[in-house]
Amino acid sequence: MSVLIVDGLTLRLDRSGDVNVVDDVGFTVRAGKITALVGESGSGKTLTALSLLQLLPTAARVVAGRAQIVGTGEAVGADLDLLKLDERSLRSVRGRRVAMVFQEPMTALNPLLRIDDQVGEGLEIHRGLSRRLARQGARLLLEQVGIASDRANAFPHQLSGGQRQRAMIACALAAGPEFLIADEPTTALDVTVQAGILALLQRLAVERQLGVLLITHDLGVVAEVADDVCVLYAGRVVERGAVDVVFAAPLHPYTQGLLASLPSLAPRGRPLPAISGAVPPVERWPSGCRFRDRCPRAVDACAAEPALAVVDDRDVCCWRVGEP
Repeated sequence: MSVLIVDGLTLRLDRSGDVNVVDDVGFTVRAGKITALVGESGSGKTLTALSLLQLLPTAARVVAGRAQIVGTGEAVGADLDLLKLDERSLRSVRGRRVAMVFQEPMTALNPLLRIDDQVGEGLEIHRGLSRRLARQGARLLLEQVGIASDRANAFPHQLSGGQRQRAMIACALAAGPEFLIADEPTTALDVTVQAGILALLQRLAVERQLGVLLITHDLGVVAEVADDVCVLYAGRVVERGAVDVVFAAPLHPYTQGLLASLPSLAPRGRPLPAISGAVPPVERWPSGCRFRDRCPRAVDACAAEPALAVVDDRDVCCWRVGEP
């Protein structure tokens, strides 16, 4: 069952003129499943996520599309287009139905408040609990995400990086949302702590039937925890589908290049494959296929924009799909 349906999402920046920095992006997030949004820096992943909660920087604006949250649980039938809500309506949706785990918890958490107070705030606002009951509920929730009760009254700076990330997850889950956005939740964490955070997200998604949108550039993380993947390049979807289908046989040259560059796939004694160049700034994006200047398979036809097409149980945006 879908909890979020994004369709035709299009964004522009003031400096981009008539170029869309996120262009006709669409994907679905299912209850109890994790959908990964992947791509290099500059691909539009975080802008896409921020638009869902209308947290875009002032220079960015939505020019088209919809982001429909589908009511589940207590909110069955309460479908909303997140992009069309006014600020007053958003206050009752942020945290309560849609929540976000930000990339850097040390800057997202309030350094002057204890962790249990910060988690309890969501229970007070959205559940109407007293401060005492909210603090009790916060401590139970913190235990559920792996923070012992004797650390619940600590300040953010007194916690480790992994504990702060778990506290952020507890804050996001306090009001019982249907949909969670996790923006690079394992950045700067060591491998052991990262594994714990990812396992926690997987468990919570299943136990709470929570739809999770995972923003990441780490394909190893995607392979480990995600069910579906949407690959972005320069603001456009180039390939999307089930992770096991896309990763087993990627069809778009960009997806192929990303997967080929993983160290675990590189033959011993040979240079690690890499995609030449980098994502150009928006003012220098080429017409047609935006990947064509870096693509080893580009042909004259790539000067025209390809459309997404269904091929082998996934969507691919490339003129040369199916060619040898």
